Formats: sequence, C-alpha cells, structure tokens
Amino acid sequence: MVGMERAGQNSDIKSARSLGMVTCRRCSRVWAADTPVCGRCGHHIRSRDDTSLQRVWALWFVGLMCYVPANLYPMLRTQTLVNKDESTIIGGAVDLAHHGSWGIAAIILFASVLIPVTKFLAVAFLAISVARPSRVSPHHRQVLFEIVEYIGRWSMIDIFVVAIMASLVQLNTLATISPGLASLFFALSVIFTMLSAQAFDSRLIWDAQARASATRNVTSNTGTDPIKATHTP
Repeated sequence: MVGMERAGQNSDIKSARSLGMVTCRRCSRVWAADTPVCGRCGHHIRSRDDTSLQRVWALWFVGLMCYVPANLYPMLRTQTLVNKDESTIIGGAVDLAHHGSWGIAAIILFASVLIPVTKFLAVAFLAISVARPSRVSPHHRQVLFEIVEYIGRWSMIDIFVVAIMASLVQLNTLATISPGLASLFFALSVIFTMLSAQAFDSRLIWDAQARASATRNVTSNTGTDPIKATHTP
C-alpha cells in the first residue's frame, strides 16, 4: 500500500473503510463496518476514534507541564559528611562533563533533553498535520509516528540511573544518594507523553490524504478552484 502511494497510484487504493469493513485494533480481525464488538476478543470496534485528537492534546499539555518542573527541581540529592549537593538534569550533565565523563553527559542530555523535546514536537506536528494540509507525505508521517512510539520505551533512562545509584550508594552516615523531586515530574512527563502518542489514531493521516486527493480530483475534473467557486455569485 505504501509503495503504491509513493508511486502515485493512490487512486487505485481501496481502504477497508471504503469497502464497508473495519478492523479490530486489538486482534486485527476484520468485520463488517456496523459490527459494534469484536466476536473474537470482545474489544469495542470503531472505524475511527473521533476523540483521538482531543485526548492527544490533553495528554500532551499535561506532559509538557510536568516537563518544566522536571528541569527546574533537583533530580539527584547527594549527601556526605561534609556537604549536601543537589543536581538538576542539565546541571548534573554539566558536572559530569567537567569531570571528564563526556560520554555519560552526552547520554543524559540525549535521553533527558533531546528525546523528550523531539517527542513533544513530533506529536504536536502529527496532530496538526491531520487537521491542516501538510506537505509531508503520509508515508513519512507514518514513519515518524512509529519512531515516536519506539523511542518512548527508552525515555526512562534517567529514572533508572537515579534508582540504581540510590540503591547502590547507601553508606549510612558516609554518603547517601536519593532521588529528587524532579524524578517524579520527569516520570510523569514521560508517561503522559507516551499516552499522548498512543492516543493518536494514525489512520487519520491517511484519511487526510484521501480528502486531499478527492479535492484535487474534483478540481481537475471541473477545471475550477473549489475555494474560488464558493465565492462566485
């Protein structure tokens, strides 16, 4: 299907929806469009999720609000006999770089700054692209959606590092390491961002392409601009 779309033969593509069929998103069984519940797994069947974009934006904003304090509050608290140190995500990466651990600092910045920000931008772009015309092909947007879903599982690296260090470095009165408040906000931000990506119905990408193709076909057949035609007295 993707190869046909890229070859410019999308006029010959027939979707399950246009044929009066619908697929269960849990077990992938195909049923008639008016089937309310999957007879195999009992999952509720809907041709399209009408509330998908609303849930995407709601979860996206909550994740963004949690990401801001995750970078302001300390991620790690280190207490020794002589002093007590608190480090934020970026501050901890800078300290590691100053001590020569450039590789670890780069991994922390990549996993804690670059990946979350990229996910926020990617999810927002996908949600906007199905509501407004986009020059990015549906194939590339589908690939972007799959990448966002794939990297979501690696977004908890910071939390795992903090948990491991807190469990290993517990030397009673000599030195202790404990997670800071930022770890909670960062975990919440990752969870809500993952839920936002999962709430996105990727079939809307191809629906938008089908609407755009139908509009182009009407324009080529009539030889008029549909927008201008609506303003003609």
